[in-house]
Amino acid sequence: MKNVVIFIADGSEEVEAFTPVDYLRRAGLDVTLVSVGTESRTVTCSHKVCVTADITLEAYLSSCGGVLPDAVVVPGGMPGTKNIAATASAISFINAMDAEKKLVCAICAAPALVLSKTTALEGKKWTCYTDMESEAGDFKKNFVEGKPFIHDSNVITGRGAGTAEEFAMEIVKTLAGEEAWRRIKTSTLQR
Repeated sequence: MKNVVIFIADGSEEVEAFTPVDYLRRAGLDVTLVSVGTESRTVTCSHKVCVTADITLEAYLSSCGGVLPDAVVVPGGMPGTKNIAATASAISFINAMDAEKKLVCAICAAPALVLSKTTALEGKKWTCYTDMESEAGDFKKNFVEGKPFIHDSNVITGRGAGTAEEFAMEIVKTLAGEEAWRRIKTSTLQR
C-alpha cells in the first residue's frame, strides 16, 4: 500500500487539505495527517475548523526511521502556508522527497511560498493561487497561469480550493492508477 503524508498547520485551508485526505483514502492509500509548526496534534484551520492530526511532524520524523512516504501534500491557506514554510524540518522533508523523486504536491499559496524554498520547482512547470507566483523568486519563470493543476515530473501543483478536487484526483491517478481514479470519479459524481 502506498503512503501519503498530508501537512496541516494552524491556518491551513480546509478544502485543500481534506479533499486529498478523502479521495486518497477512498483509493485505498495509507494517509497520515501531520501537524506542522506546532508541538500539538490539534490545529485550527483558516476557517476556524479544529482538527486533530494523526501525529506531529517531529514525532513522525522520529518514528519513520528515515523511510519516506510515496507522496507529501501541502495545502494552502493563510497563515497555514507561512507556518509550514517557516518550519525548517518541513522544508528538509520536502527536499528529501524531491531528491528521491517521490511525489511532491502543493496547492494554492503553498507552491509559491513553500515549494519555492525547496528544490522541488527546479526546472518544472507549476501553478498556484492568483498573483502568488510573484513570491516564488526565480521559479516564477516556469509558472503557468490558468490551469487547475500542473503535473510535471514528480511535482503536482494546484491553484486553490476550487480546484482541490482535480488536484486530489491527479494524485489519486498517479498513486493508485486509472481504475481507482475512474471508480472515485464515478462514485462521487464528479463533473
